Amino acid sequence: MLCARTRRELDATVTAIQAAGGEAAALVADIASPRQARSLVRLAVRRYGRLDLLINNAGILGPRVPMVDYPLRAWARVLRINLTGTFHVTREAVKVMIHQGGGRIITVSSSVGRSGRGGWGAYAVSKFGVEGLTQVLADELRPFGVTAITFNPGGTRTAMRAEAYPHEDPGRLQDPSVPAAALLRLATCPSTSISGKAFDLTNLP
Repeated sequence: MLCARTRRELDATVTAIQAAGGEAAALVADIASPRQARSLVRLAVRRYGRLDLLINNAGILGPRVPMVDYPLRAWARVLRINLTGTFHVTREAVKVMIHQGGGRIITVSSSVGRSGRGGWGAYAVSKFGVEGLTQVLADELRPFGVTAITFNPGGTRTAMRAEAYPHEDPGRLQDPSVPAAALLRLATCPSTSISGKAFDLTNLP
């Protein structure tokens, strides 16, 4: 079940999945809206009967400027999407997972959300936020068989990376298939003891 804010991105991804022999459904939605986040989760459950995995990957970069110069409107927007939006969709998914007796939540994080770095502003703060959100969830959900972890993919050849580092040679970065394979490994890991942990490519279970 895929979600994005534009139809073009969704259609291209669904087409690629189907061409590879897979099956997918999609919904245009903004998870920063509690109502749209709820609709996304409900559609997934109606279509597939249950919800075993949530991967939180929605996010925007925001300005790369010092905190003292950070625009207030941009600050609010980045936190609304990256942190509050993640909370909205996770909250709805957790309700389903508790009821069915299990599930896994993987939230894509960043190195700047684990060690503060100048110039990363609201993006870094939002990633620190999802790290904390994940640890709280892991502690609360342990009795229900629901696990919550974070994953830092590292430097990857994506549009956001190009926006953050416009002068970087993208050919020196890893292909998105590398962190995608890591996400699959995390999604299918049978251990519940990983809950609350922060992973990257060097410490996968």
